Amino acid sequence: MATRPLMLLALAVAVVGCAPVDNTAAISAAPTTSTACTKDQLKLLNPGKLTIGTDKPAFEPWFKNDDPSNGQGFESAVAFAVAGELGFDRSEVQWSTVKFDAAFAPGDKQFDFDINQVSITPERAEAVDFSKGYYTVKQAVVVSEKGKFAGAKSLAELKDAKIGVQVGTTSFNAVRDVIKPADDPDVFNDQIDVVTALKNDQVDAVVVDLPTAFYVTAVQVENSKIVGQFSSTGGTPEEFGMVMEKGSALKPCVDKAVDALKSKGELAKIEQQWLGSAAGAPELR
Repeated sequence: MATRPLMLLALAVAVVGCAPVDNTAAISAAPTTSTACTKDQLKLLNPGKLTIGTDKPAFEPWFKNDDPSNGQGFESAVAFAVAGELGFDRSEVQWSTVKFDAAFAPGDKQFDFDINQVSITPERAEAVDFSKGYYTVKQAVVVSEKGKFAGAKSLAELKDAKIGVQVGTTSFNAVRDVIKPADDPDVFNDQIDVVTALKNDQVDAVVVDLPTAFYVTAVQVENSKIVGQFSSTGGTPEEFGMVMEKGSALKPCVDKAVDALKSKGELAKIEQQWLGSAAGAPELR
């Protein structure tokens, strides 16, 4: 998918203190990252409140019941987990509606960070800051519920499928390098053509990224299903990052929160709960 404010001056002093200097007293006086990232040290859009942006409608499984504030859905759960690492409880988090493209457009932001399946790209990073990736995008196989591959439970079972895919995408590479079907896939110039091919039974299956697969099955193709998801190999993985205003001093603290959630296994648990088998996307191996 195409596939989202400033800390006290003390943080800048801490960063400068990392460079070799002779003034050791100045270094020792600099606040630690731990101190700088405590809740009362964060400069926020609204003092005492963490403002998180996302689009509306907010689709499942990223958000549930179009209500980001309920903590249900993958990105709602991630957002509240990050907020918790920053020291905020649920009552101290407020949500702001932000259109997808506006989140990473240049200019001032009406959020502390935005979370909305925004892929980290060098072009976008010229206008905004991204957190470390909180989700590595996987590929998914979508089929007709009545098709002969609807019961597939492994990549090997898809070898003989006629697969549709968009040219020049990570999905195309995943079909070629991971599934390795017996026959060359049907390659289309545009994603909508891939979806149309599935709708018209021109192909047995299509491979798209998982966020797109959820949208295809929920909105675009009736009686379709995700038979499973899998990791692509090679190249730079596509990752979602939380978006912040360019130059945001909140970024080191959000990065620290993401690292902590990864090291404790919390991100993996959240992903499995909301994007795994329970969401209709089991792992294909």
